[in-house]
Amino acid sequence: MNNKRKVPRILLGAAASGSGKTLLTCGLLQALKNRNLQVASFKCGPDYIDPMFHSRVIGTKSRNLDSFFAKEDTLRYLLEKNARDCEISVIEGVMGYYDGLAGISPKASAYDVARITKTPAVLIVNAKGMSLSAAAFVKGFMEYREDSQIRGVILNQISPMMYPRLKQIIEETLPVKVYGYVPVVKDCVLESRHLGLVMPEEIADLHDKLMKLAEILERSVDIDGLLELADGAEELPVQEPLTGYHTKRSVRIALAKDEAFCFFYQDNLELLEEMGAQLIPFSPIHDEKLPENIDGMLFHGGYPELYAKALSENKKMLTSVREAVQAGIPYMAECGGFMYLHQEMEDMEGHSWPMAGVIPGKSWRTPRLTRFGYITLEDGTCFGKNVGGIRAHEFHYFDSDNCGESYTARKPLSSRSWNCIHSDRQGMSGFPHMYYYSNLQVPEQFLRTCEERKA
Repeated sequence: MNNKRKVPRILLGAAASGSGKTLLTCGLLQALKNRNLQVASFKCGPDYIDPMFHSRVIGTKSRNLDSFFAKEDTLRYLLEKNARDCEISVIEGVMGYYDGLAGISPKASAYDVARITKTPAVLIVNAKGMSLSAAAFVKGFMEYREDSQIRGVILNQISPMMYPRLKQIIEETLPVKVYGYVPVVKDCVLESRHLGLVMPEEIADLHDKLMKLAEILERSVDIDGLLELADGAEELPVQEPLTGYHTKRSVRIALAKDEAFCFFYQDNLELLEEMGAQLIPFSPIHDEKLPENIDGMLFHGGYPELYAKALSENKKMLTSVREAVQAGIPYMAECGGFMYLHQEMEDMEGHSWPMAGVIPGKSWRTPRLTRFGYITLEDGTCFGKNVGGIRAHEFHYFDSDNCGESYTARKPLSSRSWNCIHSDRQGMSGFPHMYYYSNLQVPEQFLRTCEERKA
């Protein structure tokens, strides 16, 4: 049975990556927080790092909305669930507005999320070097799909003198409102590295930069108008997915969490907790051993390659992890966590360091992205059970001489496939980042295995 809920919301999209979506989103979030509004934020797609910037601004966890990972009903449910009691939700788009699967489909694009959730979209137009052409640019994006959801425009990198004339032209010729502009702001830049933006805590004076940007946006962007646009969004039909499983007793799961292991889908973690898990954070860098009396272990992705020396020199933790696996503790590891479980791992300079020794073999640096993008994991077993397809994502500059053979990874809209994942009745580890709402049996099987061992 569907229930309709009021969820004030907007989506910020752009023509391409590098158009200023993340910076503008964070600046707007800061401006809204400065107005003492309760704000929720989301990122379209599988990205981990942009939501960390959102979270630093709003003080609570930002979430992902991904229409490849989740069915349409589930996507709407996750939006409504995570926006409850908030006065506005701001969704940051991904890549270009219509860019989706394999670069040839709008599926899993920002447009697709806006379409499914009926969210009013505001197109960020990098107007540097443009004048009248900006109107033609906006017209093309609005008319490419009849249900484009584009209701507004913000002009980026434009002078205050040019803005009034462009605003008048666009609004006179197109059924869209221009909600302001962003001038060139040279000292509000977010730096990047091999997996995307650097981490928020690595940027000097990030708070000061965002406060300055928020002050600029208060003067140059019609924030009251954006709030009105968000409040006018259609009511959202919501149908809660039936998880149907809960542990009989609390299950203690050690969660690797520090500067080396920091890539999490918050909805994955909360789903585990809703199913009965107690997540116990620990640091493979700073702690000497695993938490006491654990029933399972989780190693997610991050930047272990930047901390390989510190991870390797923490011999007591490496021994603790290895002995826990030898004792039969169930575990899941993905990407950076998978690399940590190897016998050896290279750092960014190509130096090799001893690691936990759970996975025979070595993980090493490659010169380019390896097996990048969405995949569906098929033809394998999850803790000894065939649960069907699992949707996941890979994004890494490292490879392994022992990636696993338990699953076949298939690219959507492509004939490409490869084998991956080590999976048996105790553990599941490999490069893919899995999204639990794509297949609820994955967290269920993990927790069942942990509980059965505990019993």
